[in-house]
Amino acid sequence: MLRSMYSGVSGMRGFQTKLDVIGNNIANVNTVGFKAGRVMFKDIMSQTVSGVTAPEDGESGGINARQIGLGVSIGSIDTLHTAGSAMTTNNPLDLRIDGDGFFLVKLSPDQEDPFLTRAGDFHLDAARQLVTSDGFLVCDIDGEPLEPLDEEVTAFSISANGTIVQKMSDGTTEEGAQIGVGKVSNPEGLEKIGGNLYRMTLNAHADGELITTAANSIEDGTGAIVPGQLEMSNVDLTGEFTEMIVAQRGFQANSRIITTSDEVLQEVVNLKR
Repeated sequence: MLRSMYSGVSGMRGFQTKLDVIGNNIANVNTVGFKAGRVMFKDIMSQTVSGVTAPEDGESGGINARQIGLGVSIGSIDTLHTAGSAMTTNNPLDLRIDGDGFFLVKLSPDQEDPFLTRAGDFHLDAARQLVTSDGFLVCDIDGEPLEPLDEEVTAFSISANGTIVQKMSDGTTEEGAQIGVGKVSNPEGLEKIGGNLYRMTLNAHADGELITTAANSIEDGTGAIVPGQLEMSNVDLTGEFTEMIVAQRGFQANSRIITTSDEVLQEVVNLKR
């Protein structure tokens, strides 16, 4: 069977995966805190028809190897953790991290390791707990859920390092708990689990250990928390539509390779007639 036919099949599979990733990026163009994906290709092992011959001084020259490629495969599907644009909402519970770091959230206090997210659209529930839209509890610098706000708190604001500054019913001002931030060495190593959430892996940080710290920390390199703003998706529609055209034409070209290979095989079969 012709090698070109299998090369074309591998190319179609690769570009189909690329279109899947592009479609997901475009679908999440308005998702808060979403990070775009990118597909990278690599060639499959080549078949060596003849090997290399070394040159001999004054007698013969060297001969290069003759190799035939066997197609393409997916090298990686990267998550691009570049910063998305800021959207001002003036809602004090909308938070954006201006730099590196992730918010920490837990489904319940019994959960061992918190999830990470860049989506800072938080809310106060009936128990006066700071939660996400899905009811996950926002954690402090120790990775534990924040304590509910006291009934005597009439208003509050959040500082750049995540400290909740509370205004009490008697007119005094007190510092409350501090919103925590997670820092990982390799954000691309995090595992997406849906709902704008990431889970720690062994490739995100050494031994899969999550560093919980404070925001706006020079020592840990975490960004400042900006209240009243949200980080939008980092998807670039212009680039995505351009890559979609490239993927579409690549898919068509590889399908043409299969069609041409089939025509060649048909000619071989017709030799018997």
